[in-house]
Amino acid sequence: MSSTKLSEADTWAMRLHSLYKGKVQTMLKCAVRNLGDMSVWYTPGVAAPCRAIHADTELVYEYTNKANSIAIVSDGTRVLGLGNIGPEAGLPVMEGKALLFKFLGGVDAVPICLGTQDPTELVNTVRLLEPSFGGINLEDISQPKCFKVLDELRTSMNIPVWHDDQQGTATVLVAGLHNALKVVGKDLENIRITMIGMGAANVAVYRLMKATGVAPEQVIACDSKGILHRGRSDVEEKRAEFVDKWKICTESNAEGLKGGIAEAMQGADVCIAFSKPGPNTIQAEWVRAMASDAIVFACANPVPEIWPEEAKEAGARIVATGRGDFPNQLNNSLAFPGIFRGVFDVRARTVTDNMAVAAAQELAAYAQRRGINEDDIVPRMDEWEVFPRVAVATAMKAQEEGVARLTKDETSLFEEAKQIILSAREATAILMREGIIAPVPET
Repeated sequence: MSSTKLSEADTWAMRLHSLYKGKVQTMLKCAVRNLGDMSVWYTPGVAAPCRAIHADTELVYEYTNKANSIAIVSDGTRVLGLGNIGPEAGLPVMEGKALLFKFLGGVDAVPICLGTQDPTELVNTVRLLEPSFGGINLEDISQPKCFKVLDELRTSMNIPVWHDDQQGTATVLVAGLHNALKVVGKDLENIRITMIGMGAANVAVYRLMKATGVAPEQVIACDSKGILHRGRSDVEEKRAEFVDKWKICTESNAEGLKGGIAEAMQGADVCIAFSKPGPNTIQAEWVRAMASDAIVFACANPVPEIWPEEAKEAGARIVATGRGDFPNQLNNSLAFPGIFRGVFDVRARTVTDNMAVAAAQELAAYAQRRGINEDDIVPRMDEWEVFPRVAVATAMKAQEEGVARLTKDETSLFEEAKQIILSAREATAILMREGIIAPVPET
């Protein structure tokens, strides 16, 4: 996208955010026919479900919206490509996330930006939210504390906790990798993978790739200081803080390769980058040094590590980014709405790695069923049926793993998810059609 187009997008974003004063609001979901209904929805009638829940707390899922509500929690320390801009400045992103949850997955989401950057306070605060929400989506939290926060909350809460920058991103990338390899005719077990940038996203990608059959020895990982290997004393000294990165140092890079990005990409079949926004973070000559039919996933936002056309000219056969204005958008929005739809539909207690793998496999399979090619390796967000399909795959795996409270078959899960998602989309269409949501100005 040119600087002119970026400027136009910024202008429209400022104008429309001001027009609508945000992107989400609270709307009623129950019928209010007359004033008498207030005695049912509020006092005195509401006391009956309160007493029932007091006697059996699981009934909160039957009598309230907890079963379909999620808290989107951030401390604003790593917002998009903007860095530590604080909770207030991060709120537009969390509202946008809530919009996607509802429109794509039929999930009610509440943005919660916390005024603390202390991981212990963050964990304790999120724990206190458990009675009100059916799930937690952690968002835009800097590393390494994002790993600690996720691990502590997953083990201490009885509702699913998900860090989308880690798990959601990894889910979509694994789906894209699977289909990209299918297009170029290479096998997952026989490729060399270079990973550029070892923050939250790529650490989760590494873990999920291992769950799908990639051996650590196939991976060469590179952070801002160079290739990870057993001799990286700087990482070893902080191994208690960077547990996952040190593990990658010890189990990947079987050859003990040293150097920087250029050396890491030499002869690689796949490059997966979640690094410093470009352009020129990845050089064209480094792409030229990769294996034939190379795959380059340049996922930095808002500007990829290398422009897609430059990577293609340098010999990459398939290029993907995180942006919607280029082919092959690897956006976690393809994953989290459907995953949480499935989680909620069987009331899963957690989201396991195997559930994420099942979602990735369904994303890949959905794209294959309608056809894939070099410029179309994953579904698009406007292919709405992918979301109930991902919901079904997630829910079925949750039941298989024994983390679901409810038991349902594939057909009923798909019909339920489809109805909820289409209702959310139709509600938005009605509000727009009736002018309750103001029309977008033409100029």
